[in-house]
Amino acid sequence: MSTFKQKSLFAALAGLGVLGVVDSAQAVHINQDGLGQALVYPYYTARTTTGPNAYVTALSVVNTTASAKAVKVRFLEGKNSQEVLDFNLFLSQYDVWTAGIVANGPGAGVFTLDHSCTTPKVSSDSANPTKFRNGAYASDGGGDTLDRTYEGYFEILEMGSIDGGSPLEASVTHSQDLSSPNASKPACTGLPVSDSKPSYLSAPTGGLMGTASLINVNEGTDMSYDAVAFDGWSDVVNWSGPGSVLPRLQDASPAVSVVIDNTSTGGRVIRTNWGALANGRDAVSATMMRSHVYNEYTVESAIKAATDWVVTMPTKRFYVTSGGAVRPFQSAFGSKGSCDTISLTYYDREEQTPGAIIDFSPTTPESRSLCWEANVLTFSANGGSATTSHVLASTNTANVALNSSWINGWADLSFPNTSGTIHTLPAPTGGTTTVDVNSVNGQGGGVTTGRNITYYGLPVVGFAVQSYSTTGLPGVSANVLSNYGGNFNHKYMRTIN
Repeated sequence: MSTFKQKSLFAALAGLGVLGVVDSAQAVHINQDGLGQALVYPYYTARTTTGPNAYVTALSVVNTTASAKAVKVRFLEGKNSQEVLDFNLFLSQYDVWTAGIVANGPGAGVFTLDHSCTTPKVSSDSANPTKFRNGAYASDGGGDTLDRTYEGYFEILEMGSIDGGSPLEASVTHSQDLSSPNASKPACTGLPVSDSKPSYLSAPTGGLMGTASLINVNEGTDMSYDAVAFDGWSDVVNWSGPGSVLPRLQDASPAVSVVIDNTSTGGRVIRTNWGALANGRDAVSATMMRSHVYNEYTVESAIKAATDWVVTMPTKRFYVTSGGAVRPFQSAFGSKGSCDTISLTYYDREEQTPGAIIDFSPTTPESRSLCWEANVLTFSANGGSATTSHVLASTNTANVALNSSWINGWADLSFPNTSGTIHTLPAPTGGTTTVDVNSVNGQGGGVTTGRNITYYGLPVVGFAVQSYSTTGLPGVSANVLSNYGGNFNHKYMRTIN
């Protein structure tokens, strides 16, 4: 079963006649079926909108396999992807772990009512959660208050599969004795806490899936999404004890990526080995490199509509520091963030467009840029004079000031490469890329192997959220709280040369 999970992409490609391109070798890829070894959840928030309307982020991770697993759970604040909390979680066979991220005083924290084993133990009290911390970002120039912990994103990384019949598997497995007062609670004894790899861990086998819900109880809204699943992420045990910053998303092993590029005629399967000296960050980033992000928006006042786009860059922290940035990113991190120039064109529902936006609102030196790691792109009507949407009440925002005639439609967000050196991810010298043209649709085509390939854009994931309210509108009872929320995954274009 675990072998099937690891090799599912390659088996599928083999069925399309491309086994000559992608053999049984490990390679990281986004699993469109939602199962993987590494999960990225693009956004969490515990911020408060107008009045006492605080968000809670409810999350879950599911182990769909017959193998118990040791995973790292890591929360990162949204400005500079600095870690605010991590811990180790042990999932038994077919287990589900759930938790909630809530506001707590000047910052946020996490609590869980779940019995799955964690080290250290996570609080079970929503009023006194395990608090997020600011130590990792206290000197990065982006502000050192706990306010930064109110929003960000998180990742769950499989460190290894627990060998069947081992003491660790027995310790983390839930009791099946329903007559016991501790029914369903695992013993959670003897859990490993050092950085030395336990002898009863094997390489990750995948099969994890996850969801998160952005819930605002007082507003009566819930925007839910699926985690992005990376499969083939590691063929080795990536164990670290609690308190360690390892493993990281960039620790792909081997540093090889597979991307299905459907934007070319007939489609292509592209397998890139990023070289013996390359960090796995490039392999992971390649799977998310997008030159265009598409989604819809609405700010229609008649239904009190508002739209926010979440645009998160989960590997940006591996390329950007306060001292500088390397491709595909553009600038060092400072008090205004690490800004990447963007272009945005929007259309109404009748295909009309005012052209590319002239500027974001309000005008600043960072206008027409996305400056954070977890960005929220907001929309406002009437050239910015109307209230900005702020569905998520984010502070990591850039606002699109819409022309007054374009209150709903769709937008095209892209990442220009005017200098020829930014927003590109070229394969290194010594790496190799294999491309099978026209392979996705089964037409066959030529297979070529070489070193010259460039991925354009930025490594992004995310979604759009929309809120509506018909409270007080004609025909709606005054006693009905009629607020609504919806979530829509981004759509993308890849440009690979």
